[in-house]
Formats: sequence, C-alpha cells, structure tokens
Amino acid sequence: MPDAPRPLAHVVFFTLKDRTSENVQKLIDSCQEHLTGHEGTLFYGAGPRGEEFDRPVNDSEYDVGLHVIFDSKASQDAYQGHERHQQFIAANKESWAQIRVFDTYL
Repeated sequence: MPDAPRPLAHVVFFTLKDRTSENVQKLIDSCQEHLTGHEGTLFYGAGPRGEEFDRPVNDSEYDVGLHVIFDSKASQDAYQGHERHQQFIAANKESWAQIRVFDTYL
C-alpha cells in the first residue's frame, strides 16, 4: 500500500539585482498574478522581507519571500510545469540576482 500524500512547503527567497521597493512590489505583484490558485494549493503567500527582523540569526540577504503549501508532491510537480509558473519565470528571471528554493515535507 503506497504512503498517503504529504503536504509540501515550497518556499523561495528572491534577491533582486535592483533592490528598490518598487521592484520588490513588482515581483510580489507578479507572484500574485502567476502563482496563485494552482490546483492543490493549501496556502499561498508572498511578501517583502521584514526589515525589523534583525536578530543575528535572521537572514537579510533577500527581498521577497514566496510561500506555497501544496497538498502533495504531485500538486507541486504539476505547478512546476504549469504555463503560468513558466510565464512567471520568463517575466522575472532577469531581475533576480539569486534565488534559493526550499522544499520541505510537512
């Protein structure tokens, strides 16, 4: 008997080449346009780094955090190949200095 599907957290941290507040908002808006409403999404959120979080353990080397929780790896796999996700990458990749992706079973 196969294991039951497990929720999967897909978390991405974007560092922009031009780290202005306008470019941060532009990327957040693009996330909202392209990355919301995918099948199997249990939670979606995208926003700017909280600059007030400045403890020694806080990472401050990113501008936008994306958090999507899927009901299963299969849903996340479908999202990765989806046309809207591919459009998001094509529209924004030139603005990224770095991205870091963390996929975690919950």
